[in-house]
Amino acid sequence: MIWKPNVTVAAVIEQNGKFLLVEEQTDQGLLFNQPAGHWEPGETLEQGVIREAREETAYIFTPQWLQGIYSWRHPRKEITYLRFAFSGQVGAHDQQQALDDGIVRAVWLTVEEIRQSQSRHRSPLVLQCVEDHLTGKRFPLDLITHR
Repeated sequence: MIWKPNVTVAAVIEQNGKFLLVEEQTDQGLLFNQPAGHWEPGETLEQGVIREAREETAYIFTPQWLQGIYSWRHPRKEITYLRFAFSGQVGAHDQQQALDDGIVRAVWLTVEEIRQSQSRHRSPLVLQCVEDHLTGKRFPLDLITHR
């Protein structure tokens, strides 16, 4: 068997002291996550995070930094996720756009609300990405090379 991680992209979006998360239906119930999803063939990582943010929140997201690369092994599913998290600016919101299947709502939460809701996070990466953002963890986008 060939092992390979599931590559995902995530948008860490802060505005006015709040972070944009999604509340989504999962096999574990309603959980919070950053706007995130699988990196698809034919797109750059930046294109993937722009697409995922728009599909899940109806906001335009412009990545400005690679915040970090995270790995996490799901304890029950025996799946390893490799997450490329991006920080950047949020733009226009299309209130008429339907959100991706499974997404109940996009919600702006304070850091304290995120910390207090850890039991409802899709993975420990949700809080880790927020904490890393708050410490100013950022890398230039040209760290990533696509050929």
